[in-house]
Amino acid sequence: MRYAYALTAALLLGGTAATMTLSPSLAQTAQNEPGAIAASAPRAGAPMSFADMVAKLQPAVVNISTTQRVTLNQQQQNPFAGTPFENFFGGRGQGGNGGPVTREGQSLGSGFIISPDGYVVTNNHVVSAGTRNAVVETITVTLTDRREYKARLIGRDPTSDLALLKIDAKDLPFVRFGDSQRARVGDWVVAIGNPFGIGSTVTAGIVSAVHRSTGNTPGNADRYIQTDASINQGNSGGPMFDLNGNVIGINSQILSPTGGNVGIGLAIPAEVAKPVIDTLMKGRSVQRGYLGVGIQQIDADLATAFNVPRNTGELINRVEPGEAADKAGIRQGDIVLKVAGQDVTPDQTLSFLVANQAPGTRVPMELIRDGKRMTVTATVGTRPPEDQLAMAGNDDEDGLPGGNDQGSAASGAASLGAQVIAITPQIARQLGLDASVRGVVVVQVDPSSDMAAKGIQRGDVINSIDRRPVTTPAEAASAVAAAKSANRKTVLVYVTRQRVGRYVAIDLK
Repeated sequence: MRYAYALTAALLLGGTAATMTLSPSLAQTAQNEPGAIAASAPRAGAPMSFADMVAKLQPAVVNISTTQRVTLNQQQQNPFAGTPFENFFGGRGQGGNGGPVTREGQSLGSGFIISPDGYVVTNNHVVSAGTRNAVVETITVTLTDRREYKARLIGRDPTSDLALLKIDAKDLPFVRFGDSQRARVGDWVVAIGNPFGIGSTVTAGIVSAVHRSTGNTPGNADRYIQTDASINQGNSGGPMFDLNGNVIGINSQILSPTGGNVGIGLAIPAEVAKPVIDTLMKGRSVQRGYLGVGIQQIDADLATAFNVPRNTGELINRVEPGEAADKAGIRQGDIVLKVAGQDVTPDQTLSFLVANQAPGTRVPMELIRDGKRMTVTATVGTRPPEDQLAMAGNDDEDGLPGGNDQGSAASGAASLGAQVIAITPQIARQLGLDASVRGVVVVQVDPSSDMAAKGIQRGDVINSIDRRPVTTPAEAASAVAAAKSANRKTVLVYVTRQRVGRYVAIDLK
């Protein structure tokens, strides 16, 4: 079983990294020291060659591989079942009797040396177990001259997908982080890594975008440099250099329908990476600010429903009881415009701004509530580990009455394209709803309706329509009728599914 660590049909595992201030020995300088690179770097404009620069940088880029022990608890069919030889084959530990099967797994990735005494930066997913039943046994770092070293894991930060390793060696070639804030769209960049395990490989391209947000990476880790330099499976953890030889990014993800390079690669900027490595080097865990809210970006439909410009701020669709936002008086339906004086935008999200605040910091937040601007002050909390924030779904039979059952309580909101019923104790238990949940349950959705197009489905709970709480089909119908009387073409519906809520603007039929 082999793991390549570069997901095939979507974004690869994300990553963040960081830096440190290290003191190299007096007799040795960094491979990307300004004087060593400037003379050999290609001139501005179309470069003649990257060869001289790469010759200096490539020795500091390494291959990283792991060996893993994978335990499979699966029943394997005995080809001799039902014959006199049934019990002669498939011994213990080999799956013949349905027992656990142990296999060896591997992973391949890239990394780079940041000090002459052997500190190495890579992505966390490169040195992590590939499955829940796997255990990483060894980590090996291989230099371009084929020297191999067993590595120790100094620290990891799963949220940013960064890991710091240490190998026991001296006088190693190394590189330094640069200033990614100076990177501009159109700048030349060079990526070095180990795609597909074939060996050290160099690709070149330009910066395609900066401050790219994927929406799939939590907190302040969701900010990337996008490049068209070829990045493939196995490039994860490798460095992205500018033409002065500075590490301005860590190659981490690709966007691809096939798993191969299609010209959209993402790298963690050095400005995001540096603090994480500093913290790991000191033996500490990374802490990030936390509000305790659910967040939605404001699309065209929501902008119309809330009467605000599109891409202005972000919408709060859930407030966790007892967390920082709740204590500060932030409410569901608020639109947060600024955090500590910084605008909330698609390039600078609320999650990013809050995560960059130190826990315990008092932060002013400007928001819109019911069309009025106001400012609240929140004392930022500490973001819990991501596994504690994850929520599991359940696709079992819901046990709800059928929407077409004339004897059921199903009714109402025909103009929304749905039938709803009130929440009863039995339905609440069936759906796993908290006793405090108020709303109506969707039992049928017209497939041709805008509600169906927006993803609302049977079993969802509608808590409010146009900011009016609804607890019965009659209240839902009344809210829709009021919108139609006001000649409105859409209504703002707040929907909860498995404890996660969101606002949806629904076109009226």
